[in-house]
Amino acid sequence: MKVLVINCGSSSLKYQLIDSASEEVLAKGLCERIGIDGRLVYQKEGLDKEITEAPMPTHKEAIQMVLDALTNPVSGAISNLSEIEAVGHRIVHGGEKFSGSALVDDAMIEAVAECTELAPLHNPANLIGINVCKELMPGVPMVGCFDTAFHQTMPDYAYLYGIPYEYYEKYKIRKYGFHGTSHSFVSRETAKFLDLDINNSKIIVCHLGNGASISAVLNGKCVDTSMGLTPLAGLVMGTRSGDIDPAVIEYLGHKLGASVEEVLEILNKKSGVLGLSKYLSSDFRDLGEAALNGNMYASIALNVFDYNVVKKIGSYVAAMNGVDAIAFTAGIGENDRFVRAKILDSFGYLGITVDKERNKVRGRNVKISTDDSKVDVVVIPTNEELAICRETVAIVSNTAR
Repeated sequence: MKVLVINCGSSSLKYQLIDSASEEVLAKGLCERIGIDGRLVYQKEGLDKEITEAPMPTHKEAIQMVLDALTNPVSGAISNLSEIEAVGHRIVHGGEKFSGSALVDDAMIEAVAECTELAPLHNPANLIGINVCKELMPGVPMVGCFDTAFHQTMPDYAYLYGIPYEYYEKYKIRKYGFHGTSHSFVSRETAKFLDLDINNSKIIVCHLGNGASISAVLNGKCVDTSMGLTPLAGLVMGTRSGDIDPAVIEYLGHKLGASVEEVLEILNKKSGVLGLSKYLSSDFRDLGEAALNGNMYASIALNVFDYNVVKKIGSYVAAMNGVDAIAFTAGIGENDRFVRAKILDSFGYLGITVDKERNKVRGRNVKISTDDSKVDVVVIPTNEELAICRETVAIVSNTAR
């Protein structure tokens, strides 16, 4: 089955066409600056990237350009659109309504729209992508895959906040968690790679990128995760503050003469390692180089990040009463051996030892702990598009029976 995976943002769109039988990426790319001027990046497997500058007033024009590129007689990956047998859509927020991927129908679209308050920047764009694909590819089955779904197995004592219960009942204020597609994929790949029984395992997944989150996965199910009602909570990230005293919002508002919305803008876009480094960079490569050259603020930013990750891993070891494996994934987790080594240096008490040579590896499945380490530590590159493809095939196949 050939599956088109779509990830719609407010002014961008990422896509991959995947052959589900071989799990080969036939073509991939992105559309940028939708609603501004428009830019399509397209790459068929084995060929160079093609870049086309063209007007994209809306997502409809963007998706049409993607479909035209996929069927281009010269560099297209398919001869006609009938070869696309299903479309998988990334959807950021499913609230409590979805504990797994679901077939796109009117009821699902309505339910996703009702979650817009919880993800005002993302869900509307996700729905636009769905509606445009339905219009341009009528009759093709479509599946929604939710960032929040994997975390719906958390127990109430893990997802509830210490606020009046009525606010949960009325407004559904609770921890939801994000990066769920990645956490689900990586936890299962970790079990497979280490030959663990996923149904009898304790795995901690560290999705460390510009956006970062950690999850505790007990017997294949998420029992806790670091992000909350929104992706702002949890770890210190590239530009996000992570967990802070809520009173900071009021205090900063008074000091700066700023509204709640303006303070949240600071916490989302001007904080994290960017703010801690005095706006040097939110890129860990820049910070690492600057720290080596003696920049105090870069060192502070990296130390705060590392310490937050250590605390969260430690808390999840306690929550699961042990751990079999720790997996690092996403941009930093897959590629920054210095960050990995610094974090793992705090877990000698668990009997974790790192093999320095193995830890030099970037971007592929590898065990970086020594053979006598009491806890296995691995690097597992995430592949959210492949995870969405797999989910889409499973849902469509079950529906067809």
